[in-house]
Amino acid sequence: MIFRQLFDARSSTYTYLLADDDSREAVIIDPVYEQARRDAALVRELDLKLLATLDTHVHADHVTGAWLLRRELGSAISVASSANAQGADRGLSAGELVSFGRHQLEVRATPGHTDGCLSYVLDGGAMVFTGDALLIRGAGRTDFQQGDARTLYRSVHTQIFSLPDDCLVFPAHDYAGRTASTVAEERALNPRLGGKRSEADFVGYMHNLGLPHPKQIDVALPANMRCGAPAEGEAPPADPDWAPLRYSYAGIWELDALWLEEHLGEVTLVDVREPEEFEGPLGHIAGATLIPLGELAARVDELPADKPVVAVCRSGGRSTQATVVLRKAGRERVANLAGGMIHWLDLGLKTT
Repeated sequence: MIFRQLFDARSSTYTYLLADDDSREAVIIDPVYEQARRDAALVRELDLKLLATLDTHVHADHVTGAWLLRRELGSAISVASSANAQGADRGLSAGELVSFGRHQLEVRATPGHTDGCLSYVLDGGAMVFTGDALLIRGAGRTDFQQGDARTLYRSVHTQIFSLPDDCLVFPAHDYAGRTASTVAEERALNPRLGGKRSEADFVGYMHNLGLPHPKQIDVALPANMRCGAPAEGEAPPADPDWAPLRYSYAGIWELDALWLEEHLGEVTLVDVREPEEFEGPLGHIAGATLIPLGELAARVDELPADKPVVAVCRSGGRSTQATVVLRKAGRERVANLAGGMIHWLDLGLKTT
């Protein structure tokens, strides 16, 4: 199986990509709105077919990327049926199975953090994705969104702690850099729920946390009740429109050589190789401006500001860094020539 744990630093949210390595069918758990481009790029680069996005609950600290990924990749939006979110393609209930290739996720109801929380158990207990019900050495708060500490205690003990000892635990958040745990660890060591802590112990602990109101709740909750769709009058984030760019998992906008060959007059092409390479065996593209990468930051002003800038190098590596330099200098319409001069020549395109 293909498995990736992704992270959003702003909300400390983990997003999980799971895929069958034979059929290439995939699902994503708890996508984040601001990271939808990243997630879509990874799906494309791994040559996967995203069947569905699965949210563990209606989040209060970030907006889901489910709607954006459906628009981009055609994936079905799946949430708890009890959440009553508008725009979902599939409402999930306890006991249902979500299949991708030869793998399955069993849906388990784990309310308590909210009344619509779900956990997803992979292939009978290899992994469990617990949302905010069970965190690593912690648990989700229970003081808003129909939260209830007694309900959460029972959910975790009956639906998660009943899984095999070696079942890997992957939560929706962690605020201390922890990435995974096991059922046995949390059952024994979780300071809120583990060991000999009783339901009364847990309730007393949770009632005295004194946590501040979630900062994003007034934005996140209404948006997540729409599965991340923009409100009326709002516009989703727009991709650059000056060329048919694609966004890479590395976070770089890239441009295809064939489009560039037909539109050289519409862009400024900056070659960031060294002079001996520029005049060497690979040659260079007609009209390219030579500015070695090490000099680019100090010479950005030499590039016209009225045209997009496309960076090129031998293979596309240094020019990737050049786009970062250009953006730091305030240039917004910037792209990397994918594959660099090697790919350009492989396509039989002309050089000087």
